[in-house]
Amino acid sequence: MARSFDSLSGILSHGFDSVIDVRSPAEFAEDHIPGAINLPVLDNEERARVGTIYKQQSPFLARKIGAALVFRNASGHIEGPLAHHGGGWRPLVYCWRGGQRSGSFAWMLQQIGWRAEAVDGGYKTYRRLVTRALYDTPLTHRFLQLGGYTGTAKTALLPKLAARGTQVIDLEGLARHRGSLLGAMPGGQPSQKGFETELAAQLARLDPERPVIVEAESSKIGQIILPPSLWDSMKTAPWIEVSAPLEARAAYLDRAYDDILSDGARLRTQLSPLRFHRGHALVDAWERMIEDGARLALCQSLAADHYDPAYDKSTSAMTPHVLERFETPALDDAALERLADRIAKRLQTISI
Repeated sequence: MARSFDSLSGILSHGFDSVIDVRSPAEFAEDHIPGAINLPVLDNEERARVGTIYKQQSPFLARKIGAALVFRNASGHIEGPLAHHGGGWRPLVYCWRGGQRSGSFAWMLQQIGWRAEAVDGGYKTYRRLVTRALYDTPLTHRFLQLGGYTGTAKTALLPKLAARGTQVIDLEGLARHRGSLLGAMPGGQPSQKGFETELAAQLARLDPERPVIVEAESSKIGQIILPPSLWDSMKTAPWIEVSAPLEARAAYLDRAYDDILSDGARLRTQLSPLRFHRGHALVDAWERMIEDGARLALCQSLAADHYDPAYDKSTSAMTPHVLERFETPALDDAALERLADRIAKRLQTISI
């Protein structure tokens, strides 16, 4: 009998020893239940082949061929990555919709003596619960946005605040993007569904009665779109703001964006579209700085001549309610530790 889940917290705190996703590697890569391991009973090519046979030839033939492949692949998993488990092992198994793939694999594990169960409705059940949490239901969390000009080390502050007991969500970390024109990171971004899975899991672990710090963002981080429930909460959330001298911000940007600043060709390509927004003269000046290796001067100009005007325009349109501004003369690690101390202490007395 399949295990039913009617809440996201229920499936995230399932209580099983392991979660096994038996879908194809491509399905798993797009999104999966947190903590799941991928033991596909049909790989990408096999799944496509069985699907083609089902549509073009015969459902019966597809099921027969699919069954042979499923049991062949399952036996390899049992002899390989699952061989070390003892008799008391209790795995939770799921496929796309809780059908033949997970049912067959769970049955095989049960015949061995393991206490396996399948997820009723499979991944589609899980995805429906995530969608309900992020699209259909208002969040009950109390958010506080962390604002400030580009280069004020807001992202670097988040783990320091978390270490002091403050609840935080690093949206740029989840989106694997620094949230700006030069924000792309090595490895690329997760899928939209994968981002939402990580976001929903983090929200589920937080106490709604305590404030949650998020960095002030637009509704889109790179190619990732913030789900409506989060974005609606952020639009009405109050702010705290960090400020630092331009020279300190340039030094921080030089460190934080080292990967792209070290790649002149890529950097020029990224900056080229700004000719239509900031003018040819400014972009030409930036290109000369790239050629000369004048990274600090480039970071200072990018901040003052591009990022700061964009930030001012955005905040004037939003008119955020800023509860308090925190100034810091520097943005090195020691200065950020002191700043995090001040913010964490102040948060204990701020009422949201």
